[in-house]
Amino acid sequence: MSSPAILLTAVNARYSHTAFGLRYLMANMGELEPVTAMQEFDLKRSPVDIAESVLAAAPRIAGFGVYIWNAGIVFQVIEIVKQVRPDIIIVIGGPEVSHEIDRQPGCGHADYIITGEADETFPQLCRDLLNGTAPAHRIIPSPPPDTTRLHLPYPLYSAEDVLHRVIYVEASRGCPFTCEFCLSSLDKHLNRFPLEDLLPAFDNLLQRGVKEFKFVDRTFNLSIPFSLQILEFFLRRHRDGMFLHFEMIPDRLPPELREILACFPRGSLQFEVGIQTFNQDVADRISRRQDYEQTLENIQWLLTETGAHIHADLIVGLPGETLESFAAGFDRLVSIGPQEIQVNLLKRLRGTPIIRHEQPFGLIFRSEPPYEIIRTSTLSFTDLQRLRRFARFWDLYANSGNFGSSVSCLLASGPSAFHTFLSFSESVYRHEQRTHSIALDQLTAHLDRYLTGELGLDPEESANLLAADYIQAGRRDLPQFLRDRVDAEQLHQPGRPPLPGRMKRQIRHLSA
Repeated sequence: MSSPAILLTAVNARYSHTAFGLRYLMANMGELEPVTAMQEFDLKRSPVDIAESVLAAAPRIAGFGVYIWNAGIVFQVIEIVKQVRPDIIIVIGGPEVSHEIDRQPGCGHADYIITGEADETFPQLCRDLLNGTAPAHRIIPSPPPDTTRLHLPYPLYSAEDVLHRVIYVEASRGCPFTCEFCLSSLDKHLNRFPLEDLLPAFDNLLQRGVKEFKFVDRTFNLSIPFSLQILEFFLRRHRDGMFLHFEMIPDRLPPELREILACFPRGSLQFEVGIQTFNQDVADRISRRQDYEQTLENIQWLLTETGAHIHADLIVGLPGETLESFAAGFDRLVSIGPQEIQVNLLKRLRGTPIIRHEQPFGLIFRSEPPYEIIRTSTLSFTDLQRLRRFARFWDLYANSGNFGSSVSCLLASGPSAFHTFLSFSESVYRHEQRTHSIALDQLTAHLDRYLTGELGLDPEESANLLAADYIQAGRRDLPQFLRDRVDAEQLHQPGRPPLPGRMKRQIRHLSA
């Protein structure tokens, strides 16, 4: 095979992810598509190995998408490529190089930088370069494309993608809201894709065996009629194993939307709900508009009436947020019981208006990706380190699904779920002095030690709780310290019926 004239390269966070933007570029290359190739890698690959693959392809033009998770490795790759083959034209684009370019030294290795959405601008740049017409400027602004003109990328998902990787889709781009921590606040236009093009493309994916669709729209439920047509499309074609992920506006759930959502089988929907803060003063300060009472009522309705999986987001370190105000908001959210609560530290994404609060509220961010907050005027460095560990251990214990009953018991032991879990997370850290690469049996031992030592739970009851969690999570490798104490006949969750006979038999087998 001859070398491609154009090579599109992506470095994904992990293998299971797909480069959605890369496929959009390929789909819109027009007459250049036959001479364009794609390469995808993940963060496990070294920069020199990725550079070797790019150099082996020997393109005339190499395009790279630069994001917060891959900026470091991408800049190393293009530096190596330029050192070996300075004649290869390097074009970069993406959120990390669309704003404050002067603060990004890695951009110096690129020949051209496209700022903004490059779906139409990149192909035109390639045409010009291949025709010998170099642009007058190195930095090329790219306005949002007309979504009615774009070619959709879904045929470019391979059979391997369908079988093993996340299938991203979108029905719209942009966001009309102005939350100052978010890049979407910079462009308040919302552009929808024509349903007459979109729905047949989704149908084709269904015919190819896709069952899980992850919508990347920021505000899926902004236009209720538009959302209803998409939901009706999937409901009519529902099959076992179908799973739809949407990011929704949490306080917007009118009766007609509730009616159709209630028709989906339990476990087939996931909603990402960005709450971020329950502190009204903080929300006003960052231009976030949200009806909190309606939000909580909507989440409660989704949990009880649809069986949807709710992934709710909170941000640590927003200007003016204190430890106690964050704790109050966390407890408020825990009380209604979403399956996941994602605690994220505030990031200073390039170009976002959050920068205007840096001096008034003492915001200090790390200078390297992912640019996380390390101090504010209301949260010390030490506070934020505690909260960083809290977030990590909350993922390992509460969000993982491995400790459902035992974490519920832990949280119920005190008046504040936040302060109870903060105390537990600090206990784990004192013993481990790390937050990563901790084996499951070791995590289990830490929780058992805390339940029996700090909370005074009966050792047999603690063992029963943890063993039940092991079985319910589908695991059979019960740790020895639990086998020695578990009571298969009495194994149950406090206040709930005993475990079914099948589970008792599994426990009996594991403790034999």
